[in-house]
Amino acid sequence: MTRATGGIWIYLLTASLATQPAAAADEVAADRLTRADFRHERASREARHIADWVVHSQDNHAGDHHGLPFVIIDKKDARVFVFDAQGELRGAAAALLGLARGDDAAPGIGDRELSDIRPEEKTTPAGRFVSSLGGNMRGEDVLWVDYGTATSMHRVLTTNPKERRAQRLASATPLDNRISYGCINIPVKFYENVVRPAFTGTQGIVYVLPETRTARQVFASYEVDEPAKSPAKVLTAKAQLRKPALKK
Repeated sequence: MTRATGGIWIYLLTASLATQPAAAADEVAADRLTRADFRHERASREARHIADWVVHSQDNHAGDHHGLPFVIIDKKDARVFVFDAQGELRGAAAALLGLARGDDAAPGIGDRELSDIRPEEKTTPAGRFVSSLGGNMRGEDVLWVDYGTATSMHRVLTTNPKERRAQRLASATPLDNRISYGCINIPVKFYENVVRPAFTGTQGIVYVLPETRTARQVFASYEVDEPAKSPAKVLTAKAQLRKPALKK
């Protein structure tokens, strides 16, 4: 009787010790499912907030069989973060953005000539955009962020040496990264090695963070530790079939 009781206690103790690592692993796995993994990349609080919210809320449809890659564009920090459908970071890079600060696009700007766009209208619009790869009027492949406003993400343009776009991208500060008509310019290798592979054969979601409003105001997002009680309402733009006027 004593031996049998002792044997039971030894069994229970062994079983308890064996399940502890598994429980810890499950806890880590659960945390990964509700937060984005930035790896060791630096990112602002708002960028992390939106990325975590996307993963936790499955706003990129990660809960079904059509989970989509997503991109966070932090205008204030002039940074781009590309994630897979599960929220694992594929890569990050500096970006050039619209010359003018603001979160709204001028009416009809996607159909206007570049020469007709005033400096204060050269904004990169904030919002949630269903985006896909396509071609522009120069015959180059780009990621169309928002067809309606002719906003795309593409390789950095260096056709005008006076703009020093490559040097602006390489600088250590985001203060000189406002130069484009509204498009997002990124390093050539980053586009070809990270952005294009992530969106090949699929659509994705691009979240352009605001700079005149808060992310919560634009995306109706929430902290992952305080889930929303109802589905979030977001500003959404879907890709259209027509090819918009060229912006750069």
